[in-house]
Amino acid sequence: MLNVLTLSSLFPDATRPNFGIFVERQTAALAMRPGIAVRVVAPIGLPVWPLARSARFRAQAALPLRESWAELDVSRPRFPTIPGTAGRFHVPALARALTPVLDRLWDEARFDVIDASFFFPDGPAAVALGRRYGVPVSIKARGADIHLWGRAPATRHQVARAAMRADGLLAVSDAMADDVAALGVSRHRIRVHHTGVDQSRFQPIDREAAKQALGVTGPLVVSLGALIPRKGHGVVIDAVARLPGVTLMIVGEGAERATLTARAERAGIADRVRLIGAIPHAELPPLLGAADVMALASASEGLANAWVESLACGTPVVITPAGGAGDVVT
Repeated sequence: MLNVLTLSSLFPDATRPNFGIFVERQTAALAMRPGIAVRVVAPIGLPVWPLARSARFRAQAALPLRESWAELDVSRPRFPTIPGTAGRFHVPALARALTPVLDRLWDEARFDVIDASFFFPDGPAAVALGRRYGVPVSIKARGADIHLWGRAPATRHQVARAAMRADGLLAVSDAMADDVAALGVSRHRIRVHHTGVDQSRFQPIDREAAKQALGVTGPLVVSLGALIPRKGHGVVIDAVARLPGVTLMIVGEGAERATLTARAERAGIADRVRLIGAIPHAELPPLLGAADVMALASASEGLANAWVESLACGTPVVITPAGGAGDVVT
């Protein structure tokens, strides 16, 4: 039996059911393989007082320290984050919080490998703890962990050092592997592990019937991703404004909601643009199956889940040449 300890600061919980859902799905699929046992440690970063008093962080602080989630054994230690320090102290704070939790899990059943499913702060902390327990460490690069933390002055050296010390390196696309190699790591050490998709859930359906269920007539474009500038939803709004009769549904939540609403109003297509917010992952297949096109104008990506899930539904994608786009669209 191979005992895997998955460490991921991106992992769903009751307050954020879609947060890192791709890590949950990947980990659950791994746990179903014969001869493999998986336990998950999903640390939660909480800011120091007084920010910790906000409703959002109080809800996260109240989550169980250990629970069964998606049929996985999940521990949720908290670690302090200090606003205004650009993540400089995330790794030591995380490592301190993880040590007693991993000690307990080690005593229950020794793990054979630590699988860090996000490069920062998980990767550097995992490398340090791997030395403590004498087990190999694998780190996976997904996107923002390298594009943001791997380039920021306060954290890039921590990311690069972890990459050089890790026993195994994974990347979600060829382009992502090149970005990791740019940290000073031999490209030959990095294996590409593409973002997966559950084809029992994401598969082609009757498009017209799915549109009818949504109350949509005519062509439908879906844009899927957090409402942040990097995702380029505004570009898609501008494009749809030039296509009479096309409905645009934007799925996701974030700080740009008001900006995007105003942009649609200025373009004169507020009646054709629906910002429907975040939806449960289980509701994505019928939505993507209804779309004639999934359009995402990202400035940067690793290998977006929206791309592969749309294609699995038989829905064409219109995307920018960002990150691993060339791995899925030729």
